[in-house]
Amino acid sequence: MVSPLALDPKKALEVLLQLTARLADDRPLEEFLRAVTDASVDLLAADHASIRLLDTARTALLSGARSGSGEEDRPMSFRRGEGVLGWVVEHGEPARIDDVEHDSRWVRGENQGFRINSIAAEPLWSSGEVIGVLSVTSPERAAFREEDQLLLRLLANCSAPPIERARLRRLAMFDDITMAFNHRYLVPRLVEEMERASRSGGDVSMLYLDLDHFKRVNDRYGHATGDVVLRMFADRVRKAVRRVDVLVRRGGEEFVLIMPSTGATQAHATGHRIQQTLHEAPFEVESARIDQTVSIGVATWDKRETPEELERRADEAMYEAKRLGRNRVVVASPRDLVG
Repeated sequence: MVSPLALDPKKALEVLLQLTARLADDRPLEEFLRAVTDASVDLLAADHASIRLLDTARTALLSGARSGSGEEDRPMSFRRGEGVLGWVVEHGEPARIDDVEHDSRWVRGENQGFRINSIAAEPLWSSGEVIGVLSVTSPERAAFREEDQLLLRLLANCSAPPIERARLRRLAMFDDITMAFNHRYLVPRLVEEMERASRSGGDVSMLYLDLDHFKRVNDRYGHATGDVVLRMFADRVRKAVRRVDVLVRRGGEEFVLIMPSTGATQAHATGHRIQQTLHEAPFEVESARIDQTVSIGVATWDKRETPEELERRADEAMYEAKRLGRNRVVVASPRDLVG
């Protein structure tokens, strides 16, 4: 299959110009990445497009954006050098495969929700280093021609500089292991959501999440494996909640989830949904299968308390969950308010 845009240079140029204009704006990183994957699907008539970026340790490929089939599915985890995408990052070279089943680099996901028979991928370069990979896939064999690879390279080349600028801005606010916001972001964002709720008459809820017995993971498997579990946990939380919900790594194995326009009942249900994602499958890190649970405290803003007081209530509810045996969700009641 040949992309209709590959046969229409004027239309292809229009798509690229629109993308360039979007990348010139001051947008969040996620919007930059999604604009590129959307354009890749349109430009190459692909079934699926994705961008993965290297973490700060330059060892793991983090899923940045996905468009097309399977975009709502849980993304696979890849390390540098693993699979076709890992190979592209490791070698800094493009890849175009007509039939993935006959390529030794191909790694098929057990729960992959869409079919892949052909793939094209390009490294994303910035300041002489590979920072990630842009790829497109199709269920058809030999779906991408040399002209498609050149278009993908053009997309990668024009996208990498603004993506890297946005990535560096984000890293200043984000935890480099989990890509959740860091603790410095918590209070300012809570103030913002409280002010918005005051104007609209809505609610704001908070989940305080603490991984149970996490020290055992570090002691048994090492801190590198512990970091991978933290990253995988954050990924599962993000898949279980809404785009408007804000995940913050409070420190260590503690996380906070800010939930705008959310009352106690919905927040409690979200806590159980997060727990269910852990019950469904253990974390698989290399040869280890790690069963992990989480204790969650829920608090809904009472329209009077400060961000610190709201967090304290959620924290106390989380410790009550620990006291009751861990691996449960506890909702703070108004009686827990201090003063």
